[in-house]
Amino acid sequence: MKKLQQQIIKELRVKPQIDPQAEIRRSIDFMKAYLKKHPFLKTLVLGISGGQDSTLTGKLSQLAITEMRQETKDDTYQFIAVRLPYGNQADEQDALDAIEYMQADKTVRVNIKPATDQMVASLLENKLEVSDFNKGNIKARQRMIAQYGVAGALHGAVVGTDHAAEAITGFYTKYGDGGADITPIWRLDKRQGKQLLKVLQAPEHLYLKTPTADLEEDRPALADEVALGVTYQNIDDYLEGKEIPEAAAKKIENWYLKTQHKRHLPINVYDEFWK
Repeated sequence: MKKLQQQIIKELRVKPQIDPQAEIRRSIDFMKAYLKKHPFLKTLVLGISGGQDSTLTGKLSQLAITEMRQETKDDTYQFIAVRLPYGNQADEQDALDAIEYMQADKTVRVNIKPATDQMVASLLENKLEVSDFNKGNIKARQRMIAQYGVAGALHGAVVGTDHAAEAITGFYTKYGDGGADITPIWRLDKRQGKQLLKVLQAPEHLYLKTPTADLEEDRPALADEVALGVTYQNIDDYLEGKEIPEAAAKKIENWYLKTQHKRHLPINVYDEFWK
């Protein structure tokens, strides 16, 4: 195993093998401990896309909240699933299926299209060009604004869906879906997330579907693996310490190196990062 691969695995805390039941319990206990440490928080808030990551994180969140209610006898604890479409989205039914599967306490639907379009219009008024890719990131940040709006109104914490296969490539929007208070599946790769969902008896179509961020209008439903130029199988194998084709390893490492800023808090003068 190469030195950089070892460094990345150590940084992202990925195990070569997992016990799905143990990792489910670890995530639930982590969220419960966070809520107990911050007794003013009564709500977990999560945006639901209908894909693997939000389905898993939502199910774990609901299980944690249910246990909190049972253990504390405090019925004000709740999990809020937030639908965040840009107008009408093709995967709406998957999102509804995911919410039904996780048995969310409450669902909120916030259409981010008016806010996104107004922001783009305001930028255009300043003679700035807003690319389709840039607009996609604006959508992601509007979604996080909405989630924090819900959390602020309901004494809540925003739950993120970041995981190791996403973190290594920086395949998320900085201060968009990369912004959250807690990330309960952070240490898992994509394959391991599927293992947890199988144990949790999730509908297969929610985690076997082709992963897509679906932010770009010029390339709707663009598959993550197409955008990244490498498969999740290769990414997961790399994170689990296995040998993969050199070209795939180089691609993964290039993503990791050029997206380091996403895995770092805002940089100050005392940081070595910028030197």
